[in-house]
Amino acid sequence: MKDVDRRILALAVPSLGALVAEPAFVLTDSAIVASLGTAPLAGLTVASNVVMTLVGMCIFLAYATTSNVARLVGAGQRDRAVAAGVDGLWLGTLIGTVVGLALWFAAPWAAGALGAEGEVLVNATSYLRWSAPGLPGMMLSLAATGALRGVEDTRTPLLVAASGATVNAGLNLALVHGLGMGIAGSGLGTAISQTGMGAVLALVVARAARPHGVALRPRRAGMRQGLRAGVPLLVRTLSLRLAILLTVSVAAELGDVNLAAHQVVSSVWGFTSLVLDALAIAAQVVVGQAAGRRDHALARAFLRRATGWGLLTGLALGLVVGATAWWIAAGFSPTPEVRTAVTWGLVTAAAFMPLGGYVFLLDGVLIGAGDGRYLAAVGMLTLVVYAPVALAVGAWAPHGPAGIAWLWFGFGGVFMAARAVTTGLRVRTDAWL
Repeated sequence: MKDVDRRILALAVPSLGALVAEPAFVLTDSAIVASLGTAPLAGLTVASNVVMTLVGMCIFLAYATTSNVARLVGAGQRDRAVAAGVDGLWLGTLIGTVVGLALWFAAPWAAGALGAEGEVLVNATSYLRWSAPGLPGMMLSLAATGALRGVEDTRTPLLVAASGATVNAGLNLALVHGLGMGIAGSGLGTAISQTGMGAVLALVVARAARPHGVALRPRRAGMRQGLRAGVPLLVRTLSLRLAILLTVSVAAELGDVNLAAHQVVSSVWGFTSLVLDALAIAAQVVVGQAAGRRDHALARAFLRRATGWGLLTGLALGLVVGATAWWIAAGFSPTPEVRTAVTWGLVTAAAFMPLGGYVFLLDGVLIGAGDGRYLAAVGMLTLVVYAPVALAVGAWAPHGPAGIAWLWFGFGGVFMAARAVTTGLRVRTDAWL
């Protein structure tokens, strides 16, 4: 078991670093654009939510590629694994190009759909259009990262992500203030950084292809296979995004104080999710390779060990967040009402973090095993289960701090419990293997 633990840590720790580096782009942009005034910062808030939603929806490029490559590595077919990685690069580039072009044309509509008006709409549109050329690089980075994870290389994506975040900060300062481009410079700096990251990661994968005689040209069959594996994961991600949007909508119905508190609670939950997602990535790789070599005993042994890691990590995170809830709230808001609501929300969310750890790990196990269709089906099922609960909270919960507590009981308890039941029942059978 010590070997399994070391393998989990060797994969999860660098993955966590790479995952944390991504939000650093948004934080850097926010810090630099904030000096331009309220309207540019508000525009960036709207625009970054649009971009992060698009990138989040396309996370299947990383997950599907990791799973495909890991299973082929496990089966001893290293050349086919590298070829699958190359196919993922082309698929990511194609999807990124289509999404980038669509975003450039739809930028005003996308920003307006999130409520941007006047100067805020102008600034949001500017950022979206200048950052849109970077989307092919972003999607290429996702696919290349997935390919490298499949061969247990999580350090290269970490180094590239950290370097990209540093370059992004320098470029943004130079373009926003040095050249006086304003918020457009922030979008352009991010686009250049993301394109550079995608190019570097793609070069690493391309170099790995040479010793195996794998051609770098696009293969329709390989791209179709990657797309078939990715579409169910896209549906799964869509179900999660819809649940999150529904939760935000209900928070808005509970009044401005609870809406503001929900922003803080969801941000903290999101950060803890990065830690759990890093463990899930380790599960994708190990289980994928075990499935490839049809080593069901190893897959089940890892499942048991990884589940323990998820529960214990979730418990540790929950204890820390619950114990520091008041201080976290005080750091985010000077308003007593908001601080109280944040505290109630954080304590409630913290109680369900062990459950979240269990769910994240099982998600990673099933993705690694290539069980995307099941995850897509039960993802929509859990959304159906959660929706009436969320709507009931919006209709009957009070507008005080108890309201945010009930909302997070619904999301952290009911929604996560539904996911735990559906994934837990799956791994009790042999179907996922």
